[in-house]
Parts: sequence; structure tokens; C-alpha cells
Amino acid sequence: QVQLVESGGGLVHPGGSLRLSCAASGFSFSTSTIDWYRQAAGKERDMVAAISNSRRTYYADSVKGRFTISRDNDKNMAYLQMNNLKPEDTAVYYCHSVVLGRDYWGQGTQVTVSS
Repeated sequence: QVQLVESGGGLVHPGGSLRLSCAASGFSFSTSTIDWYRQAAGKERDMVAAISNSRRTYYADSVKGRFTISRDNDKNMAYLQMNNLKPEDTAVYYCHSVVLGRDYWGQGTQVTVSS
């Protein structure tokens, strides 16, 4: 079955960095677009970044220049490198993909940016 498992969240000071990982299984990872979303408390879930099978990338304006999405098709892994983190980046971060027309989500990983 399709599985997406995030890891790498935690507590970090403003200006710090974290790298989130998404381990994928159960589908053709190399041909799929992988997205990262985030959901802050009391807010909607929003897309943060995406990477296509051809490695074309998309970033939300709020993270451009600070976050970098990447993928390793040999390992079925996707990553989100987050630099210069701000308190407003605090949220649960989710890995997402659409497989055969169906949305799949990971369980999420909490990122807290606080002094």
C-alpha cells in the first residue's frame, strides 16, 4: 500500500535550520510529483513546495529563498531543507502525493520555531 512517512521535525530557534525527510513506498516514486504542505494551529493546510518527476520545483512565496525541496529516486526519499526559520513557519508539515487519482498524506511532523 502507499505510504508516506515524514521525519525530522523538532524545536528550533529563529534563524535555525531543519531538514525534513519523506520516505515513500508502495507506488512509482520516480514518476510522481511529491509535495510538502503545512498546517498551523487553527489554519488551513497550505502547499509549501513541490517537486515533479522531472525535478521542476515550486515554492510558496513565503518560503522562497529559504526552503529547498529535493528528491532521491534511488532511495524513494523526498526532502525539505528549511533555513532561516521564522516563528511563522511553526506548523505540522505533511508529505503528499497523488497516486492513480487519489491523495495520499503522511502522518505529519511538527516543526516549532521559538526562542
